[in-house]
Amino acid sequence: MDFEDTVADRLAAAREHARSVPLEDINVTHWDLWEQDVVAPYFERLRAEDPVHYHPDSHNGPFWSITRHADIMYVDTHHDLFSSAGSIVLMDQPADFELSQFIAMDPPRHDEQRNTVAPAVAPRNLAALEATLRERVVQILDGLPVGETFNWVDAVSIELTTQMLATLFDFPFAERRKLTRWSDVATGGPETGIVASREQARAELQECLEVFTALRNERAKRPPAHDMVSMLAHGPSTRDMPPMEFLGNLLLLIVGGNDTTRNSISGGVLALNRYPDEFAKLRANPQLIRNLVPEIIRWQTPLAYMRRTATIDVELAGQRIREGDKIAMWYYSGNRDEAVFEAADELRVERPNARHHVAFGYGIHRCMGNRLAEMQLRVLWEELLPRFRSIEVVGEPVRIRSNFINGYSELPVVLDRA
Repeated sequence: MDFEDTVADRLAAAREHARSVPLEDINVTHWDLWEQDVVAPYFERLRAEDPVHYHPDSHNGPFWSITRHADIMYVDTHHDLFSSAGSIVLMDQPADFELSQFIAMDPPRHDEQRNTVAPAVAPRNLAALEATLRERVVQILDGLPVGETFNWVDAVSIELTTQMLATLFDFPFAERRKLTRWSDVATGGPETGIVASREQARAELQECLEVFTALRNERAKRPPAHDMVSMLAHGPSTRDMPPMEFLGNLLLLIVGGNDTTRNSISGGVLALNRYPDEFAKLRANPQLIRNLVPEIIRWQTPLAYMRRTATIDVELAGQRIREGDKIAMWYYSGNRDEAVFEAADELRVERPNARHHVAFGYGIHRCMGNRLAEMQLRVLWEELLPRFRSIEVVGEPVRIRSNFINGYSELPVVLDRA
């Protein structure tokens, strides 16, 4: 991978800058750091010198960065001190387009709404879905070109996750790529290039609301079923949700079921290219796939952070956080905490504590679909290994311009059939 020399040079320059820049000038929310994949050295310095770091001035206002694994766990498991109400991102919601989501609620409303749709991704339902998932994985993989360059993100990562999301919603299968589009629009503003303006984003999300409102009305007339739209239509705490709350929860489920898994699917291929000795271990022992899955999720960390808001004055790691202060729990940094993960920047298929990652969050807001994400990755790699001798990344990935979604829009690869 010749392009990796350029990547290494860029990272070396960032590491030198991260060591020399005044601590107060570090801005880990800067999109360029994420788009160029050079944010890690800045988090490394914050973990070492100022793990609970105050940013007095950012484009989303002042906030605290929580960068160590232990401190992130503390914040995430104390929802009484650190509330998720209002917003899970640093940017406050506009008053004229405010979306309500159960992930951005505190108990009891959070518990009531989450419990309504949780059965869709409960172990029993996932066991029933695995055969369908494997059939689709096989169909996708057997349809890939061999010996020629193609975009892994679009052909595999997006296609697989969108098919499964359409199944969970019982969404019209031929129109499933609308789910991908709405996910991208929901997480990317004009600065990402996804949309040209805020007005365009709102118009497209309004279309999402109209389509799903029609589906909900249709499902409400039928007996309850196992798809998430039916669950929302019949659930006592969700069937009468106002439009913006319905839309907010839909987008939460769409993004949670789409962006996170698809970027881990892509990130796993990239990581195993960067660490070919680990790929060789995996080939020699496919039983390592079950440990590979959480290690990929740790290494990639598809959602870089989650926001909380302090409910009272509280002290953390010697810093006094005031009531009402914004807090960013940087899952990406926690998953690279040297105090927890040896050689944390590397992907290691035999890492003994890979499951200690914080990519899914902890406490009451732990990712509802974590088992579904792991199942998709596991089945994909179980079918990949016997089919392809190599999955070579042949060009630099194109990364999403975002400090929230840590992912890719393009990953050029060439397959060699086993």
